[in-house]
Formats: sequence, C-alpha cells, structure tokens
Amino acid sequence: MTALTDRFSRAVDYARIAHATQVRKGSDIPYLYHLLGVASLVIEFGGSEDQAIAGLLHDTIEDGGAAHETTIRAQFGDAVANIVMDCTDGTAEGKASHTDHEAKRRNWIERKLAYLAHLRQAPDATLLVSACDKLHNARAIVQDLEDPETGTHVFDRFTGGRDGTLGYYQALAEIFSARGVKAARVLDSTVDWMHELSGAGERKVLAG
Repeated sequence: MTALTDRFSRAVDYARIAHATQVRKGSDIPYLYHLLGVASLVIEFGGSEDQAIAGLLHDTIEDGGAAHETTIRAQFGDAVANIVMDCTDGTAEGKASHTDHEAKRRNWIERKLAYLAHLRQAPDATLLVSACDKLHNARAIVQDLEDPETGTHVFDRFTGGRDGTLGYYQALAEIFSARGVKAARVLDSTVDWMHELSGAGERKVLAG
C-alpha cells in the first residue's frame, strides 16, 4: 500500500495554486482535476508517494515556467523534482516563443519526438508517472470522441491535429509496452479504441 503523508497534501495545494487559472482543453473543468487523476492512477498502479506527488506536479514547469523546478526540489526533494523534469517536454517560456500556427506545429513535432526518444531510456520511476499522465489524457480524448456533440472535432484542440495526436499516442503505447510499465496494457487498449473511434485506420507512430 502506498502511504501518503502531509507531503502529498502540500503537493495538492501547490498544484492547485500553480494551475489556479487553468482549465482542461475544451471545458471549464479546473486543471487540478487532471493532476489528481494522474496521481490517483499512479497510486492505483502501485507507485510510491514520490511518484504520486510528481503526478500532481508534472505539468508545473510546462505550464507555469522553469522557476518551479527550484521550488519543487526544495519543498519535495530531488526524487520528485527529477521525475517532474523527466515528464516535461518543454517550458511555458519556450512554448510562448512560437506564435504562428506552422511554427507551433514544427515545435510540437520536435518536442514530441525528443520526448519519445527520452522515454526509451528514462528511469522506471519516471515511466509510470508519464504513462499515467498519458492514460488520463487518452481516456479524456476517447470520452470526447464518444460524445456526438464533439466527436473527431476533439482533435481541433491539439497542435498535432488528428494524425499527429494519434501517432504520438501510438508511439507512447509502444514504448511503455516495450519497457514493461504497469499501465501500458490499459493505455494500449485505450489508444486502440481512440483509433477506432477516429476512423483513422492503421495505427502509425509519429514521425518527423
């Protein structure tokens, strides 16, 4: 059983404040919902308290800026901070530097390919947190695909569009399966259903 201490409670509050103004794409749901969901999945798949805390904080740098690293390292320790850094494929500052659509798309592809390469050799502790993040996101996409009012328009929210998003999740599923991550089987079946609902046909990985 994963024992949770006051460190976890403090991390929930840190995440709540860091993402206070943010909501999930295409909704009015507070972003904290996703972070709590990721932490819950980490616990479900047998992760440690450090991994669960990293699940809560995994998007702070990407969405809130690089300055969070120092604070997270000081408040929650190196193990948590290292996982958060491993789960980060870009900073808020870096994303903001790309303004037009084509530049954003090129940057998205570069970041995702680099992140996929990183995952192939990332520590096991990082892989579980990353897989739980992707699983929670994949389930949200499937839920929207199943909604007649949204359907495949869900992909309009993503820089990678339908094919890029599907290719990214396919590559993720294959890497997590190859690395033997506990959440891999569930993610793979979710990605399979995502492809089925999108009408994309053959499953292909993201390529440059």
